[in-house]
Amino acid sequence: MMMKSKKALKILAIAMAAAAALTMAGCGGSDQGAKSSAPPAQKESALMQKIKKNGKIVVGTASGYPPYEFVDTSQGDKKVIGIDMELARKVADKLGVKLEVQDMNFQALLSSLTGGKVDVAIAGINPTDERRKSMDFSDNYLPTEQKVIIRKADADKYKKVEDLYGKTIGVQKSTTQEALAKEKIKDAKIVGLAHVPEVVLELKQGKVDGLVVEGIVGEQYVIFNDDLMFSDIKFPNAVKNSAAAIQKGNEDVVAIINAVIKENTNNGNFKKWTEEYSKKAVANANKK
Repeated sequence: MMMKSKKALKILAIAMAAAAALTMAGCGGSDQGAKSSAPPAQKESALMQKIKKNGKIVVGTASGYPPYEFVDTSQGDKKVIGIDMELARKVADKLGVKLEVQDMNFQALLSSLTGGKVDVAIAGINPTDERRKSMDFSDNYLPTEQKVIIRKADADKYKKVEDLYGKTIGVQKSTTQEALAKEKIKDAKIVGLAHVPEVVLELKQGKVDGLVVEGIVGEQYVIFNDDLMFSDIKFPNAVKNSAAAIQKGNEDVVAIINAVIKENTNNGNFKKWTEEYSKKAVANANKK
């Protein structure tokens, strides 16, 4: 009887141990499953790592495009200022790094971005489908209508797009305004130059018949030049948006820029910057 009791107790102990082992295994499997279902930690993009390591963000721009970006001639250091530079500064502040601005012509800017010479390009850039093939863009900011500047003496000559057919049209090279002029103005001879002020001079000297330009940008030249004006010409579906351009595959940097754009749109800063730098651009021109 005693032998049977001992044997029964032994069997019971083994059974309990096995049950405990199964229970532990079940807990371990459940815990492992929870770990595997948890989202993995988001890895920072190569660009974000670079910015943080260097302690600065390198922003490429193309001055000569007031009020977005232009050189402040009132200061000895020839600093580039404008709406886009305020945006760039806010992005740097959000990232907690220094801002370094590299100024170049617009044609070189986009290739400098894709080539990794600058981290971000901010220069009133329109995020076209063609450009999206080689770079990513932030959310849009500051939508504006495309317009045509003409000489006041030609006010009666150029009232609709058809009046410009076959004429000589000035644009800033490699811009959406150049593409718009080629698409909408039939048989026009397109003269593309690196900077808007150069095209304005061509217009004043009678070397081009009109200048296709972004409305916000053109305002400065119309105010400063008494012999120039906006024509009545309207392009269909010609409202242009601006966005910051970033090398592909850096979604975390794009997200930071988007947050800055949203914040400064909602708090009215973009409107304030537009007014401030429009006045500054005119004052700048008057000092030349």
